[in-house]
Amino acid sequence: ILVQGAEPLFFLDYFACGKLSVDTAATVVGGIALGCELAGCALIGGETAEMPGMYPEGEYDLAGFAVGAVEKSTMITGATISPGDVILGLASSGAHSNGYSLVRKIIDRAGAKPTDDFHGRSLSDVVMAPTRIYVKSMLALMSKMTVKGMAHITGGGLVENVPRVLPENTQAVLHRDAWQLPQLFQWLQKEGGVEDAEMHRVFNCGIGMVVILNAADAAAAKAQLESTGETVYQLGEVAARPAGAHQTIVI
Repeated sequence: ILVQGAEPLFFLDYFACGKLSVDTAATVVGGIALGCELAGCALIGGETAEMPGMYPEGEYDLAGFAVGAVEKSTMITGATISPGDVILGLASSGAHSNGYSLVRKIIDRAGAKPTDDFHGRSLSDVVMAPTRIYVKSMLALMSKMTVKGMAHITGGGLVENVPRVLPENTQAVLHRDAWQLPQLFQWLQKEGGVEDAEMHRVFNCGIGMVVILNAADAAAAKAQLESTGETVYQLGEVAARPAGAHQTIVI
């Protein structure tokens, strides 16, 4: 919704379990309500389903969807992105919602426990930090200047998500020294023996959202985003794509 320039309007959830635990359901729905508040949208309803025999005790299934609105003429498609445009990255709050199969394997391999201290916090709190929601910051930015493209850095990491908004003849050139790998990802890479290329493919590596705009707007955009609480890095630039080259490279 957001990456197409739309404003979220409302959200509905679906919560299914074998036997309903009121406390668990209340905690989950409370978290959803907080997420909606951060996104500036309404939680207008949902469904709770008890299905005995379908779920082990203590487990539940959670799903949901959101609806947003944008004028067709102002939709952000990435079609106007061109060589010379600047790529900004907004800091993530952690692993967000991706790469957890590998995270679990690395934790097992390292012999780590959820309660282990990790730079002043428990490892579980760091690994399970809620995904940062960028809606209000980005809507404020879009009200002030033209954003050519946006991409959430989810499954596939930087190298597979940025190309979703790039024209075929362009390439995102990201500079690995433009931002510092957060402590969590440093630890995962070290303990798991994960190569840089795999890190960039699996994890967000500290960047939860990428924003592409005209180079002349980069400084003002960075300042605007920082004024709304975001940590922002100038990751690189858009270049002409050589024949047969990948659409995103990290150098």
